[in-house]
Amino acid sequence: MLAKRIIPCLDVKDGRVVKGVNFVNLRDAGDPVELASLYDREGADELVFLDISASVEGRATMIEVVKRTAGEITIPFTVGGGISQVEDMKRILRAGADKIGINTAALSNPDLVKDGARKFGSQCIVVAIDAKYNDAWGEWEVYTHGGRNATGIKALEWAKEAEKLGAGEILLTSMDADGTKDGFDVKLTRAVSDLLTIPVIASGGAGRVEHFEQIFTQGHADAGLAATIFHYKEIAIQEVKEDLRRKGVEVR
Repeated sequence: MLAKRIIPCLDVKDGRVVKGVNFVNLRDAGDPVELASLYDREGADELVFLDISASVEGRATMIEVVKRTAGEITIPFTVGGGISQVEDMKRILRAGADKIGINTAALSNPDLVKDGARKFGSQCIVVAIDAKYNDAWGEWEVYTHGGRNATGIKALEWAKEAEKLGAGEILLTSMDADGTKDGFDVKLTRAVSDLLTIPVIASGGAGRVEHFEQIFTQGHADAGLAATIFHYKEIAIQEVKEDLRRKGVEVR
């Protein structure tokens, strides 16, 4: 079994890190390059940058952030947000990112996953899925455009399809849990993890150290991603890792 990974997530808007609750009420959390460098020193295994500036100006700013970050850190990092063609992927990877995260664009154009995997390798392609429980269905529905649009697509079916298309990893965010600090969505994560052979990164809901052990042992996730608790120094990465080691969970 692979060692579990702890991954801070940086939502970047107009060159600054922001954080909200259930995808809204954003507040400033600092400079992305400074935070990335800090997390590298503090023992993060990887980083995820999500560019939430939709504008062309935002894209240029993000390329600059990626270049500066690549020069400062030694751990792998994924960049997602607004990537809609292979050319976008190439630009981000050339700027220094190790992996590309695609969400809305992968759903509207599944061939993007296939083409990206063929050109850069599956290990570079992370398909991000934002999922919310649909009471009428009794299972989870995929949302796009930063959690604003319901798609009518079942999350489990889309995760399986993404794997078939060539995704090397799934970044699975529970919209129900996002920003609540009540714990990761164990049920959703386990359902997806048990269905796939590729790694699943669990996102949304981390609030306490023990939540990481739960998502690894009960949710079968390969990595735990968090933002608020790390950005605002509520929990240290090493604290999480020490707790996991004590409980017999292998970490890097």
